[in-house]
Amino acid sequence: MISETLIKGQLLIAEPSIIGDLSFNRSVILLADHDKEGSVGFIINKPLKYTINDLIPDIDSRLKIYNGGPVEQDNLYFIHNVPDLIPNSIEISNGIYWGGDFESTKELINSGKINKNNIRFFLGYTGWSESQLESEMNANSWIITSNNYKNKIIGKSTTYFWKEQILELGGDYLIWSNAPENPYLN
Repeated sequence: MISETLIKGQLLIAEPSIIGDLSFNRSVILLADHDKEGSVGFIINKPLKYTINDLIPDIDSRLKIYNGGPVEQDNLYFIHNVPDLIPNSIEISNGIYWGGDFESTKELINSGKINKNNIRFFLGYTGWSESQLESEMNANSWIITSNNYKNKIIGKSTTYFWKEQILELGGDYLIWSNAPENPYLN
């Protein structure tokens, strides 16, 4: 369902017209925070070639790292659905939490108590200053939808996630679902 109001926990789906922008072309963003001062989100469907073990060798896991967005790409962020296991987490919405005690998180991953269905790591984030996201909405850059997956979105496959969202929108968006990522190469 398309929404007109921005609320943290919603999904921002890149309009098909965003072409040539490597970060945002065919992106689906989980809006992690939104208030009058600005917005923060994580691109949830753009895995990188790295695993958590590549970045933090003392974590014995092949969990994928995702491109969270173009801001602070040298910082690691994470969302999860196990606040009872990871202290100091901040709730986004629908049972999805942001951050928390990293030492506890490392121990939980190494002991196998949390897995890819519980946690997702990002390099960087997507950020908007005051009213910037609203301006992009007015320019038809983003479609706002509810996160119907709730905290299960963390384990959701990303391969066709943008396409799935476009198909759910239906109507005029259906034609874009099978369009090549770069229409100039068609």
